[in-house]
Amino acid sequence: MATPDSRHAHAMRFGVLGPVEVLKGSASLDLGPRQRRLLLVRLLIEDGRPVSQDTLCRDLWPTDRPTGAASSVRAHISRLRAVLDPVRQGRSTTLVSGPTGYALKVPREARDTALFEESVGRAREALRQRQLATARKEIDMALGLWRGEALAEATEHAFAMRERTRLDGALQDAKELQATILVQQGETEPAIDVAEGLVLKAPLRETSWALLMRALYAAGRPVEALRQYERFRGMLATELGLDPSPQLRDLHTAILRHDVVVLGGAVASASVRPLSALPPGPGFTSACVHPDLGPRPAAAPFVGRSEESAQLAALLSAAAAGRPGWAVVSGEQGSGKTRLLEELAERAAAAGFTVARTRAGQALSGNRGIVQTCPTVQLLDALRQDGSDSAQDDVAQKDPLGTVVQELTQGPTLCVVDDLDQAPQGFHRLLRRLAKVLREGPVLFVCALRDGDSPASSMLLAELALLGATWLPLEPLTVDDVAELLAAGGASEDAAVEKAAHEEAASEEAVALHRRAEGHPFALAELLKLPPGRRTGPEAQVPAAVRNVLQARLVELPSAARSMLTYAAADGEWLDVGLLAAVQGLAPDELLPLVDAAVTARILVWDPDTGADLGADLGGDLGGGGRYRLPELARDVMLSTQTPSSRQLRHAALARELAGREDADPARLARHLRAAGPMAPAAAPIRAPGH
Repeated sequence: MATPDSRHAHAMRFGVLGPVEVLKGSASLDLGPRQRRLLLVRLLIEDGRPVSQDTLCRDLWPTDRPTGAASSVRAHISRLRAVLDPVRQGRSTTLVSGPTGYALKVPREARDTALFEESVGRAREALRQRQLATARKEIDMALGLWRGEALAEATEHAFAMRERTRLDGALQDAKELQATILVQQGETEPAIDVAEGLVLKAPLRETSWALLMRALYAAGRPVEALRQYERFRGMLATELGLDPSPQLRDLHTAILRHDVVVLGGAVASASVRPLSALPPGPGFTSACVHPDLGPRPAAAPFVGRSEESAQLAALLSAAAAGRPGWAVVSGEQGSGKTRLLEELAERAAAAGFTVARTRAGQALSGNRGIVQTCPTVQLLDALRQDGSDSAQDDVAQKDPLGTVVQELTQGPTLCVVDDLDQAPQGFHRLLRRLAKVLREGPVLFVCALRDGDSPASSMLLAELALLGATWLPLEPLTVDDVAELLAAGGASEDAAVEKAAHEEAASEEAVALHRRAEGHPFALAELLKLPPGRRTGPEAQVPAAVRNVLQARLVELPSAARSMLTYAAADGEWLDVGLLAAVQGLAPDELLPLVDAAVTARILVWDPDTGADLGADLGGDLGGGGRYRLPELARDVMLSTQTPSSRQLRHAALARELAGREDADPARLARHLRAAGPMAPAAAPIRAPGH
């Protein structure tokens, strides 16, 4: 294998993976003005083939060609020869001219595009041979050759379009290969970052979405992997009216079933295809090679939902006795709805129930995933689970509702309807009709949705309420629940301490974790994946998954609301509405819509029982005590998005406003002055209250 030194041992090296450059040794040659650099790009694209003078004039000046264009081309050619071949004897052998035009004779190994393609090829071959360290080294070397946009000088010129498209596609392939290698090395978070960048750059490229799903699953985030599938499927249907390919649907089903044959496992089995059996090239299967993920992480203990589980178990027993039932589970994203449904489905399957599962009105048991299929067919596919296409069932076509009822009542059946508020109205109408006709039979429907007040689900929920459906809103976990999670994971074990001290430390850790995660199951699960010293305290980190969720919420806010939150994060946990309004030159009532937007986005929370009176901040009564609060994780994310200088400016602005308050807390002002650093204002003396 060639070493990096031997690859770059040529007299000159030519680069177009960014602004065009020519290196001689470690020195960059002066190529002159833009038009001359553009001429060099035009010749490099031809890879040694001659280009006529007329073609060069047309390509360099596609509009408003000057009268002396031909003379300018000859002058630029002469200057380039002087730079590229300064000590030539006679005719140049680098930039040659002939009867058919000008040609640039550059060895293949002297071009960064060739080095890039060779390194990618070696990385792909090393991956096939399971030489992951070599594959990683080669792909990093290949991607390190990119200095910016390919053919940067010629982005607006038609002559470069084909080559630029080819290079951009090759870069996408290389990054997909990089993500695959990272997953196989167990570096899932960097792999997720690479894959997320890929789907942003090429949102309709299925291979990149498959890699993102695999990386998320390998990171122990299967729910997010499934959400990404739904996101891509919706985008594909909206943009092109198409469905995902059979391969991606198979991957989706494998994630649902934790199918290690497809997804990879700790030990390769005879049923797992070896990497060498995969076809070459940058296509779908090569980018989705089966990764060696190691042991699948054990699921976190299921805590804090004993009351909800008991109610659902009672409904299962009633259904087994022939009494149909309905339940509605509500809670914000990450509150544990899907986990609760999974636990219920396992219990029902163990009891001999048929378990039919849908998400957003789409069957999860079949492999077709056809977006356009009618709701009845989707539910039948979920119920039958045999891979048959219910759309081809003549009986179902003639009597769809009767066929569904017959399937439901053949034996004990649990229908799990996740993401009900994202299902189409046709699916809602089907459920409403079933609620009216299913008066007896061994059937239990459990629906989950984020917002119990969602207008999209209001008619169905109203009818279910009249039928006496069980309502199960999921509240945040308690401190005791967090302590149970810690105890189950052995996170606080320390045999060297006394039992009482150990229990006290565990209790303190549970309180700190509960406060940091606000009792949110998803945030808690992600925090518990961090090393103990990075979960809470001065060295605390924000888990990448939690950061992504919060940043997505922030992006949806108006810019004025985000600006308000940057000041709030600098000030502390509790919102001082009057101070935040003053520092931004707003009246307090002008700030309230921004606060409301942040509350709706679940960035800010309202604590009604703090004993403080918000009305005092606003100069009027707003309905009793309480204050707005910026939770710890959201505050850390807000602070991390600001540069040190911008944080200093905000602390300085807050300090100026506080210095003018008669009742300002000296410690609070001093904290802002320290944090403002060189931006700190000359603060006025703080007067004690009453003086």
